[in-house]
Amino acid sequence: MTTPAERYAASRRRNRHGDLVEFEESLSFPLDQFQREACEAVAEGRSVLVAAPTGAGKTVVGEYAIRHAHNQGLKAFYTTPIKALSNQKYQDLRAVYGDSAVGLLTGDTSVNPNADIVVMTTEVVRNMIYSGSTTLERLGVVVLDEVHYLADRFRGSVWEEVIIHLDQMTSIVALSATVSNAEEFGAWLSEVRGDTRVVVSEHRPVPLWPHVLIREGMFDLYAPGVNAQEPGPNPRLNPEVEAILKRHAQVDSQGRGHRVAGGRRPRARRSPPRFAVVDVLDRQGLLPAIVFVFSRAGCEDAVDQVRASGLVLTTDEERTQIAALIEERCAGVPSEDLGALGYLHWRDHLEAGIAAHHAGMIPLFKEVVEELFRRGLIKVVYATETLALGINMPARSVVLEKLVKWDGQGHKDLTAGEYTQLTGRAGRRGIDVEGHAVVVEHPGLDVGQLGRLASRRTYPLISSFQPSYNMAVNLVHTVGVARAREVLEMSFAQFQADQSVVGKARRAQELERTLEGYREAVACDRGDFMDYARMRHDLNRLQKGQSKAASRQRREATAETLSGLRRGDVVRIGGGRRAGIAAVVVPDDRADAPRPVVVTDEGREFRLAIAELQHGVDVVGAIRVPKRFDHRNPRQRRELAQVIEDAKPSFEAPSRRRHGAAPHTPDAEITRLRQRMQGHPCHACPEREDHARWAERYFRTLRDKDRVVGEIQRATGSIARVFDRRCDVLGELGYLVREGDEWQVSPTGEMMRTLYSENDLVIAECLRTGVWSELQAPALAAAVSSLVYNGRRDDELRSPQVPGGPHGALGRALQETVRTWSRVSELQEEHRLGELPAPEWGIVGPIHGWAQGRSLDAVLKGSEIAPGDMVRWSKQVIDALDQIADVAPTETLRARARTAIAAMRRGVVAY
Repeated sequence: MTTPAERYAASRRRNRHGDLVEFEESLSFPLDQFQREACEAVAEGRSVLVAAPTGAGKTVVGEYAIRHAHNQGLKAFYTTPIKALSNQKYQDLRAVYGDSAVGLLTGDTSVNPNADIVVMTTEVVRNMIYSGSTTLERLGVVVLDEVHYLADRFRGSVWEEVIIHLDQMTSIVALSATVSNAEEFGAWLSEVRGDTRVVVSEHRPVPLWPHVLIREGMFDLYAPGVNAQEPGPNPRLNPEVEAILKRHAQVDSQGRGHRVAGGRRPRARRSPPRFAVVDVLDRQGLLPAIVFVFSRAGCEDAVDQVRASGLVLTTDEERTQIAALIEERCAGVPSEDLGALGYLHWRDHLEAGIAAHHAGMIPLFKEVVEELFRRGLIKVVYATETLALGINMPARSVVLEKLVKWDGQGHKDLTAGEYTQLTGRAGRRGIDVEGHAVVVEHPGLDVGQLGRLASRRTYPLISSFQPSYNMAVNLVHTVGVARAREVLEMSFAQFQADQSVVGKARRAQELERTLEGYREAVACDRGDFMDYARMRHDLNRLQKGQSKAASRQRREATAETLSGLRRGDVVRIGGGRRAGIAAVVVPDDRADAPRPVVVTDEGREFRLAIAELQHGVDVVGAIRVPKRFDHRNPRQRRELAQVIEDAKPSFEAPSRRRHGAAPHTPDAEITRLRQRMQGHPCHACPEREDHARWAERYFRTLRDKDRVVGEIQRATGSIARVFDRRCDVLGELGYLVREGDEWQVSPTGEMMRTLYSENDLVIAECLRTGVWSELQAPALAAAVSSLVYNGRRDDELRSPQVPGGPHGALGRALQETVRTWSRVSELQEEHRLGELPAPEWGIVGPIHGWAQGRSLDAVLKGSEIAPGDMVRWSKQVIDALDQIADVAPTETLRARARTAIAAMRRGVVAY
């Protein structure tokens, strides 16, 4: 029974936040403290930032915000970073409010867009803001789910654009993973949006236990007595695990150099087999599990390996349920497409309770896996990290096969933030009493590194905001240049830059005080010692410069000599450990870093390297080297050494053919400075060297201060400067025009307002200059794909085939597209804006075929494009064509864009 005090408190809450009480009563669990605090802030009409661990229940706050706005007769938007999450949230809200009250907008999908509750990707809101959409009227709240996405290098700017530009009457509910600078982010939100409540929770409702799975079994990561929920910065690790791994590391290092009985070297330890890992998890009651592999091919291989072992994790009844759901969801896909997708193979794995989940799969297959996993019918999912991005698929345990991942350029260690995001999926609220994070033993496993990753559960949110050309045109059109610069100064990126300036300015002041102290320390009664010290400083700089120039000349002369050497040339090495006579046996004519192979008069062989020839190298003669001479053969080297020895009397003196030494020429400026110094009154000061030491410190500190001041100048107004440069480029190309001192959007520039793409300006230029004007619909789609597609590897290595050949209409248009990109990119670089992403032809053929109506199997044959990638890039090409259909300069091109969209939006792409 409740006490009178509790009933009184509930009555007060009901009076203040009536719909919050009703909302809580509709839930199957009581609100946590952080959820209650955040919901009360929403009820008071404030914006709110909620930062809490994955699985803590942040979305409850977003759901209450939707309810609160709906009860007040206002519209509510729920935004997500990815379409799959939007689809999921749409289904959730439809179940609560009914079909007529909820809409969905994800770029290529529009369902009931005028509803009072609309779920959408964040880009859709941004586009609405710039187009002045009437849909924004009566908008009470926008929920920004996964708002930490604003750190994303490619898409992060969109979140900041929305936060800055939304009407002040609209509240924002920002839901973020736990970030270490939530207060900083909240302070910026308050500055931009007005009063914003920051609610931070670091408590996981389901405790997470970290483990290491090695061949000897599964062990806790931390030593007994360490609180795994609050391990501290340097927690003690499990000594048993450390001892096992250390013992085997020693065996491995010894085994690399020693053989054991039977002549075999001991084999290095490998990771436990994947089926054995699943077996351990199953026996310990840790299924269902998500296993992160960080490779699409690795995910598919893992499923195949586990299935090939004969492992079946489902009952007969579960297999029946799985089959029924697959039949139902895939009924609308043409049978020929299912064949291309490996449907039967995929279905067999699912019925065994094993699945893969990655971006190479088509959305339908991923959704089926998600649905089966949520129902508890799939027991193990092998996934890439995209699964960690918001999709509601919690598990009892999360397994990491490695602590490194490929980031597109190289293998990088997981960050603490990435580890936190991935392992946060472990532990299902309301189902599990605890979650488990398991790292599998693998070559190079460092348990110390793992301990540090697991103990640091937060990461900073760093803005990636940069104004694009599209943004620049829209800002000039809607608010003008002066206001646009003010708006950009409000970005989180500039806020963070300015915050850093505060510390840098303090540092500059400290350095200035230090400089003042040094100036006092060098005071000399003979005269102005700082004047003398500057001359000394300048002299030292000039001498170093002369020395560097001489070294550079020597290196260049030596490189020229080495690259010019021919087989049989005999050289004299002037000094160092290689000093002596040698003959060239393998020349190297590279201009930058030649390394010819030589054999000495003692029969040794090595490569001549510039770094070892500081004393120069002289060509002194030549000998004949046998045609079949092998410098790796010791006997042949000894024979050649004898030939060199016999020919020595004929070699020239080094002074006659000197190479690799730079001429020394006295510097007039150095001489003049020396004379001035010697005539300065402080030159004769008995404490000159003592003063000089203080002066050296002064100049060192001055360099530090100049560096800090430079950083301050670069940070202050840095975002607005990028905007100004964008405007200058747009002005040169005619998208903006000068009217007095102000930029205005030209009629041509109007089409830039609705071109949303990383290559927006290149697409606009291709439209403006008629590069694509002669293309039929399939070829237009293919040409557009070259500016949308971003290959996972270098497509040039695969030499993609262009339909119609290089001299056909499409081939010529693609070449002209590259020239257009090159011209715009050069203009960008002239304005210090970096290089634009180059056109890629890797998906041109498949897109052309798909737009012609060919089957999925036919268009992917012979390519390395995964079906899921084909669907994803097709949808992005459709998005771009949709924009072109609105803004292309001729009706013919607009009509062809619409034709291409209709042709492509079919089968698995239309799903």
